[in-house]
Amino acid sequence: MTDQPSSHDNSGQDVDLGALRDRIDTLDQQILDLISERAACAQQVAHVKLAEDPQALFYRPEREAQVLKRIMALNKGPLPGEEMARLFREIMSACLALEKPVRAAYLGPEGTFTQQAALKHFGDSAVCTPLPAIDEVFREVEAGAANYGVVPVENSTEGVVNHTLDSFMDTSLRICGEVVLRIHHHLLVGSNTRRDKVSRIYSHSQSLAQCRKWLDAHYPHAERVAVSSNAEAARRVKSEWHTAAIAGDMAARLYGLERLEEKIEDMPDNSTRFLIIGNQDVPQSGEDKTSLVASMRNQPGALHDLLEPFHRHHVDMTRLESRPSRHGLWNYVFFIDFKGHQEEPRVQAALEEVRLRAADVRVLGSYPVGVL
Repeated sequence: MTDQPSSHDNSGQDVDLGALRDRIDTLDQQILDLISERAACAQQVAHVKLAEDPQALFYRPEREAQVLKRIMALNKGPLPGEEMARLFREIMSACLALEKPVRAAYLGPEGTFTQQAALKHFGDSAVCTPLPAIDEVFREVEAGAANYGVVPVENSTEGVVNHTLDSFMDTSLRICGEVVLRIHHHLLVGSNTRRDKVSRIYSHSQSLAQCRKWLDAHYPHAERVAVSSNAEAARRVKSEWHTAAIAGDMAARLYGLERLEEKIEDMPDNSTRFLIIGNQDVPQSGEDKTSLVASMRNQPGALHDLLEPFHRHHVDMTRLESRPSRHGLWNYVFFIDFKGHQEEPRVQAALEEVRLRAADVRVLGSYPVGVL
């Protein structure tokens, strides 16, 4: 009996393994050539843009959203559409870096979900810098030290991040994009801690709240200590005995921690929305969202007057939040998100009426709905 380098597929036909590997090698060469050709085109785009305008913008949020949605629509499998879009995100990120690398500041430290959101949106070829506070992210972008900033704005279970909303009251920056990140919390330990010896658990206060039921069931007697970030929790656990951290994948990799338990969040659909802030207005992408902040006079029916034009012009609101105004006792400002772009006629009609009824209205930006 001779040894045949073949296998048997589900259709009942013999498949030569060597021939399949040769085919993969050929395809890899074609993919390599095409990526290199795409990168060369990106370099030519840079030369054309700089010749026309030395201050030209290289990162176009609406263009990237259109490309990624097109890739997902054209994808025939077997890879899922989102996985294919993530691959193209990295190709686009690397090609953009040949033109001009994107510099993004994010709420740090390293290993946080905000860093994960920044890399998800801009790709690994972007130059991402952690900063210790949300207002510092805003200042970094305002000063031009970063092209964009990435800040959390709301969590599906814990609500809005008020510090982010408040920061928009004193800035001219615009919202250029959004990222929605599914949040998975893991119980992490260092090599010097055993499962049955955990007596203290570190994490951010919101993460502790999001895992409260799981902790009550599995570690009811362990001390829960809130720290500034999940990454800080992971850093402490790296060098301490009998402690664990609740954090995500990036923190686990950064500090070399073991996952004692995975996905311990109480709500399996827990997600956080992040905003991309910058200095540019973003053209229509075909599927957009707009955010604004409005100040209302303190009078009966003010909120109804503010919202009624959206209903009448068939503009779908997705979020409404109120914050105390800094310019008068018991006065409030309202943050509103709705579907559509500020350049669309129906949106323009609604905004014109809102401006007549409100004391002040400022559009924070129109931007593509998050693709990934």
